[in-house]
Amino acid sequence: MEAASADTRARVVALARTWLGTPYHHQASLRGAGCDCLGLLRGVYAALYGAEPEVPPPYTPSWAEDRGQETLRDAAARHLVALEPGAAEPGDVLLFRWRDRLPAKHCGIVVAPSVMIHAYDGHAVVETWIPPAWSRRIAYAFRFPEIPT
Repeated sequence: MEAASADTRARVVALARTWLGTPYHHQASLRGAGCDCLGLLRGVYAALYGAEPEVPPPYTPSWAEDRGQETLRDAAARHLVALEPGAAEPGDVLLFRWRDRLPAKHCGIVVAPSVMIHAYDGHAVVETWIPPAWSRRIAYAFRFPEIPT
């Protein structure tokens, strides 16, 4: 799988920005109506490639801790190109681990150095600075694959 070009990554950022203001809704992925962090990623992926790569199973807010598995990382690795977190650029995806030794369970799309778009409980999709406390929690980074021509 070939990693996305700068043009494709710019398209990812533009698409993610169309989700700004979408209300938070657990497990949803409908721009303007509701989404969670994974729903945002799923929606951008579907806009780029025409469909989601897989439908996630139902999940609870504590699903990562309950299973003790890197479910989010493993799904990302099936459909995106892994990279070192320090190499992430605009248009790339960051996965966050909130506690040491627990699986990553939050994601966002980088739009500028130290800035991302994401959805989280109680907030609409926002473009926000990545504070140092969050930066320390970045566990994985991925890049969308190049759009087939």
